[in-house]
Amino acid sequence: MKIVIINGPNLNMLGIREPDKYGSGTYDELVEKIRNHCMQNKIQAEFYQSNHEGDLVDRIQQAYYDKADGIVINPGAYTHTSIALLDALKSVSIPTAEVHISDVARREDFRQVSYIRQACCLTVSGKGFDGYIEAVDYLTKMISGRENENKNK
Repeated sequence: MKIVIINGPNLNMLGIREPDKYGSGTYDELVEKIRNHCMQNKIQAEFYQSNHEGDLVDRIQQAYYDKADGIVINPGAYTHTSIALLDALKSVSIPTAEVHISDVARREDFRQVSYIRQACCLTVSGKGFDGYIEAVDYLTKMISGRENENKNK
C-alpha cells in the first residue's frame, strides 16, 4: 500500500512557528514519526511539502500517475482558500484524509471553512502529530476493506 503525505505552506517551519498552536516538534520529527509508523505497518509512505499552491496541485496529480492508494493532506492555510486543491483531489479520486495539527474549530473565523473537506473521507483536527497516524490508519483500513470486497466479488 502506498500513501502520499502532502503538507502545505509553513509546515516546514514546525517547531519555530507558533509552538503554542503547533507544538515544539519539527517537520523532520513529524516525517520520522509517520515513516516509522508506516514501516511497522508495511505501508510505503512518500512525503512532500511545498509553500506553493501549484506545486501541491502537481503532487496531487502525480499521486494518480504513481498509483497511490491514498493521500493524507495538511494543506495549511490553503485549506481555507484553495479551490484548486479541491479540484485536484476530485480529479484524481484517490481516498484522501485531511489533517490539521491545531484544532481549527477553535481558531479564527476564516479558518472555519475547508474547501477541500468535500473531497476527503476523513478530517482529523487538533490531535497534533498523532492526527497523521490516525489518518494513515483510517485510510489503510478503508482501502484494505475495499480490496477485500473486490476479491470476494
